[in-house]
Amino acid sequence: MNALFWWLLVAFLLFSIGAFGVLARRNVILVVMSLELMLNAVNLALVATANFRAGAEGAGVLFALFIIVIAAAEVAIGLAIVIANYRNRRTVQIDTYDELKG
Repeated sequence: MNALFWWLLVAFLLFSIGAFGVLARRNVILVVMSLELMLNAVNLALVATANFRAGAEGAGVLFALFIIVIAAAEVAIGLAIVIANYRNRRTVQIDTYDELKG
């Protein structure tokens, strides 16, 4: 097996751990951390795939940079929502976010 397989396997395992964290956790901070783990797994897969593909020297890094920018914006907005909800409810549990609908 080539080295790309192993990089993609590591990326898949990281993504799976992140997906489990999103589905199993009740704390908003841990859910956001799991989302970041999933985004980093996608970054790893993009960079590894672009590294082993001829003719796409900078494509994986460019896409990874876009994902990092999106992740930073997601964390900033998510943290603002968490802080606003904590000021009202004094908890960071996901169950209290049901009133944000509509």
